[in-house]
Amino acid sequence: MPVAERQLFPLVPHRRLLGLPFGERRSARRGPGSDVVGSRAYRPGDPLGSMDWRASAKLSAARDSDEFVVRAHQADEAPRVVLVCDRRPAMSLFSAPFPWLSKPVALQAAAELIVLSAVAARGDVGALDYAGAGGRNGDPYWLAPGGRGTMWLIEQRQAPETGFDAPEDNIEQAIAYLGRLRSGIPPGSFVFILSDFLDSPPTSAWLDVGFHRWDVVPVVIQDPVWEQSFPDVGSVVVPIRDPASGRMRTVRLSTREAKERREANEARLSRLLDEFVALDFDPLLLGTDDPAAIDQRFLEWAELRGRTRWRR
Repeated sequence: MPVAERQLFPLVPHRRLLGLPFGERRSARRGPGSDVVGSRAYRPGDPLGSMDWRASAKLSAARDSDEFVVRAHQADEAPRVVLVCDRRPAMSLFSAPFPWLSKPVALQAAAELIVLSAVAARGDVGALDYAGAGGRNGDPYWLAPGGRGTMWLIEQRQAPETGFDAPEDNIEQAIAYLGRLRSGIPPGSFVFILSDFLDSPPTSAWLDVGFHRWDVVPVVIQDPVWEQSFPDVGSVVVPIRDPASGRMRTVRLSTREAKERREANEARLSRLLDEFVALDFDPLLLGTDDPAAIDQRFLEWAELRGRTRWRR
């Protein structure tokens, strides 16, 4: 789908932002902004444009002295967004000719939408992944949050040519890496983590995220047939691909085995989403690689957030 046809979603914060000024979001602090939230006594250095002359005149008349009052504004904040993409081998499933969810396509489409929406909100957006991190020191690909000028770099990075060879624990490593960049990722920053989370980081890693007070959004990319659930394929030979080696093999499951696999997959997804909710995250489940459907899911997610905003 052409970029111009994507339906952008609003970046609705989980809590009031504290970040760069002159953006489009309201923060909990006072500062330059468009919303008047009160008044206070004039202090040397205050701009004349903030002077409330009517209130100053009334106060001066009441006290029979020269008194000056300025308007206090609520600061506008620019959203800061970090995109963390899981590029381990299992995220390379399922490519053509299979008719199921293509994780590479879904990953790329979701990443593109997040970047476009962040830039439209005048936000700074950065990206982190561990593809190709088998070299010196296993350093990740890190692009610090920037404005529109970084958009093409992120889109280029999410192209299929980047590959899917990140280590199995790359999301846990990414969380730790971001934690060492405190000044670059202040509290309230959006951190979108795109993964199937079939091997989710330990709870201790997620608790570290809570310590930094980032606005974490797990984007769960799972095939609705084979991962969120499992089809009734009893006594039918089905192809299975080993995510580590990429090799295909066929297996025959009984009706009972297929049912057990379906129940296990559905319970796994339910536990994952429940854990995210318990951690005060707002997960977003993707079971499609169609850009239009992905746009709709993000819009629904933002709408739901809008109903429950400022929970803290």
